[in-house]
Amino acid sequence: MSDSTIHVLFVDDEKSILNALQRLLMEEDYEVITANSGEEGLEILREEERIGLIVSDQRMPGLSGAQFLEQAKEMAPEALRIMLTGYADINATIDAINKGGACRYISKPWDDQELVQTIRDAVKQYALVQENKRLTAIVNQQNEELKEWNAKLKSRVLQQTAKIREKNEDLGTKNERLKRNYRDTIGAFSGLIEMRAEEMRNHSRNVAHLARGIAGEMGLPAEEKENIYVASLLHDIGKIGIPDELLGKSRSQMNEAEMGEYRLHAVRGQTAIDAIEDLRPAGVLIRHHHERYDGAGFPDQLRGEEIPLGARVVALADFVDRQVKLEKDSAVGSTLIKAKGHLGSRFDPELFPYLGKPIRELFGTSHAEGNQVEKMLAPSDLRAGMTLGRDLYSGTGLLLLGKGAFLDRKAIESIRRYHQLDPFKGGIAVLVKG
Repeated sequence: MSDSTIHVLFVDDEKSILNALQRLLMEEDYEVITANSGEEGLEILREEERIGLIVSDQRMPGLSGAQFLEQAKEMAPEALRIMLTGYADINATIDAINKGGACRYISKPWDDQELVQTIRDAVKQYALVQENKRLTAIVNQQNEELKEWNAKLKSRVLQQTAKIREKNEDLGTKNERLKRNYRDTIGAFSGLIEMRAEEMRNHSRNVAHLARGIAGEMGLPAEEKENIYVASLLHDIGKIGIPDELLGKSRSQMNEAEMGEYRLHAVRGQTAIDAIEDLRPAGVLIRHHHERYDGAGFPDQLRGEEIPLGARVVALADFVDRQVKLEKDSAVGSTLIKAKGHLGSRFDPELFPYLGKPIRELFGTSHAEGNQVEKMLAPSDLRAGMTLGRDLYSGTGLLLLGKGAFLDRKAIESIRRYHQLDPFKGGIAVLVKG
């Protein structure tokens, strides 16, 4: 054993008991020392400094266990002490605790397993106390050294702190810019998808608005809401590979071969963005946004909660936007009724209560009757708080903002910048009170 090994001292006038204890504890990580009397135990304590635990019998000739422990406490105050007794002597036990500082007592005959565990716990407690003292001494020494260094380096530390703060602020600014660029890139991809066909105009943006609204009403975590929003913007990206003649057809008009080709777009959509690691969670939702709650969807015929929650949200939002565009009167109300009719078969019934607010926020203005009239304005005449009366396209036909979009300061700045790059044909339609 090393010099740091903890020693356990057993004191008992019966050698058979000491021998039994040594055999019982021979496999333990501490060293066992024995003494046949209290006097011999005191001699050992004078010579040995590594004793961390003392276990003493009470009934011994000469010094009793309580008397021995009282003197041992003076000689080795940090060692833990345990009384080992075969007699129900309450007074001796009290003396061992009060005068000898015993932490507990064990009755003879003992239970081997209980005794071994008690000794282990006591040794571990002593080791922890010693380690704490060692670490405290190191900390105190280091604190003194740090005080000295602090006095010399305070000015330099302040300078470095200022530089770090400046770098952190710069990194924060760059990180926000990267996030904006990421979102803008996703938006640009979405716009390119919508240029493929007239019926896809503004569809992805509407689906994203609805899906994000549903996720928000559900109280989903920010990361999950972001994945749903991105998946909504890109849910039709796989349609880039679909032939032009199929894009204008509804699924009810497609033959079996055309339907097979159409069904590939969900998998193609996931594959298209899989190379971008940050988009992979959204890719999973894209793959499954045509699954049905009853298992009759595609591509994997998942059912119920097997379908990722985000994909269930996107599926409902996708249906709602397409259905609103098909309705002429009371579009919001009719769409809600039709969506309700598909609960449990096509859509997750648990999502329906969260749909009302997002659908009215998105379509309430453009589909509600009111005294608003449309007015054509130049980009320089736009003001925060206005609402677009029509989809806004760049001069070359790229969809920039959808009908009903609320114009804040940032949106107006973007419109004016786009106008310089790709001038609009005519004015910008906004809704104003009539």
